[in-house]
Amino acid sequence: MGNLHERMIEDLRLSGYSASTRRIYELYALRFARYFRRSPETMGDRELRRYFLYLLDERQVSHNTYRQAYSALKFLYTVTLRRRFEIPCLPRHRGPRPLPEVLSGSEVRRLLAAFRGDKYRMLVMTMYGAGLRVSEACRLRVTDIDAPRMLIHVRQGKGRKDRFVVLSRRLLAALRAYWKLHRPLHYFFPGRDVGPVTPQCVREALHAAARDAGLHKRVTPHLLRHSFATHLLETGTDIRVIQALLGHCQVTTTAHYTKVTNGLIARVRTPLDLLEKPEGRVLG
Repeated sequence: MGNLHERMIEDLRLSGYSASTRRIYELYALRFARYFRRSPETMGDRELRRYFLYLLDERQVSHNTYRQAYSALKFLYTVTLRRRFEIPCLPRHRGPRPLPEVLSGSEVRRLLAAFRGDKYRMLVMTMYGAGLRVSEACRLRVTDIDAPRMLIHVRQGKGRKDRFVVLSRRLLAALRAYWKLHRPLHYFFPGRDVGPVTPQCVREALHAAARDAGLHKRVTPHLLRHSFATHLLETGTDIRVIQALLGHCQVTTTAHYTKVTNGLIARVRTPLDLLEKPEGRVLG
């Protein structure tokens, strides 16, 4: 892609995309160019359609992979090349939306007990206890803990937005014990260099702990957020509060968790049950 690659990198930075999103967009733009062995500047509607059909039919990529490739190439053409995204007849692929898996309380306890070191156990406890994304937990600073107000200040979350999340008493006690033992200066969970630990290191430690704990679910950092939200719903927390804690822009995103709250479903009284009571005149 030559100079076009450099222009796209600059446009992504100027548009305020995170480093991880920039890497993903660059990757799919380069794959598109390599597939045809031509610069995207010389291609348009016909090549885009062929490439998306290749992803679906030959590569059989997941819905998320297709969506990322679509977004990357749309950015390349509409922003960097300043051209219309010329595939009006190819709708955005909509994949299935399976229910998000969650861990039970006993599975979370087994997972935390399986960690061999304090740093990753404490980081995972923080993700589950406050509903943080893995990148947010990695960047957590000592000064972000507001003990008097029992809050955690999440800085530059998704979309570069700050927010406050709840700080449980158990998590506060655990963080204090961890700090007294390890005395981190800036980041609670430092990496090998001066910066924080990387999300990839957290994922590797999490997978190892899940294996050692004998969990057969695919345990990821985001699964802990699913579990946090679902468990809050099951204890009666208002969905608008959960939306604020998770940092969702729209409540419809948070509402997806209502589909897996088995505790709430189990407590529903059906119209048939109400027929047993005198006041339960549901049919008039």
